[in-house]
Amino acid sequence: MKQFWIICLLVFSSLACAPTEEELMKVGLEKMDAQAWAEAVTQFDQVLEKNPNQATALNAKGVALFQQGKIKEAIPFFDQAIQVDSTSYKPWFNRGNANMELTNYKAALADFNLATALDPSQLDILFNRGTTLLTMEAYEDAMLDFEAVVKAEPNHAEAHFRLAKAKLGMNDPIHGMESLTNTVNLDPKNGEAYYLLGVTRMSALGQKNEGCADLKMALSLGYQEAETWIKDFCE
Repeated sequence: MKQFWIICLLVFSSLACAPTEEELMKVGLEKMDAQAWAEAVTQFDQVLEKNPNQATALNAKGVALFQQGKIKEAIPFFDQAIQVDSTSYKPWFNRGNANMELTNYKAALADFNLATALDPSQLDILFNRGTTLLTMEAYEDAMLDFEAVVKAEPNHAEAHFRLAKAKLGMNDPIHGMESLTNTVNLDPKNGEAYYLLGVTRMSALGQKNEGCADLKMALSLGYQEAETWIKDFCE
């Protein structure tokens, strides 16, 4: 009888000490903050053992896998998170990022459209959707997304840069140069922006001296494609 009670007490103690779903989630998110992705996955697996329909854990596990480069493995967890809670923009956005990484641009665009419909205030969605549209050469739509980003965040150098690319893609060199100028003012180390600025000055406006100066700056920043232009037109 004593042995029986001892065993029961040990079992009870073990159950009482087992971490709760909330505690496991907290540790998992802390591991995410520390970029300990594999350890985070382990924590979220324990959450999902307790509650297979925990949408936050499903989404977070997908993100942790994504961050390890396991893109294809991540997508099913975003799918499950969406099935559990389709009203959260986060798994739609994350699945869009995964699809973009896999060059599934149409699928990525569809995910970003749903994500921004759920929360139009999220600038990251607009930026990534704009990037997808830019890759698809849908320049006008890309421009609208990047314009919305720079309106909300005027110092977002990369959004100015991609806005410039969209404008140049629409054969609008004047406004493209304006956005490139904004880019290099905000990020003086962007060699590609100086390169595009130099090429556009020379090819669209015939500004050789200014264009050569920009190209030489691009080369000094390590953007090697500027070297051919400099040899052909600036020496």
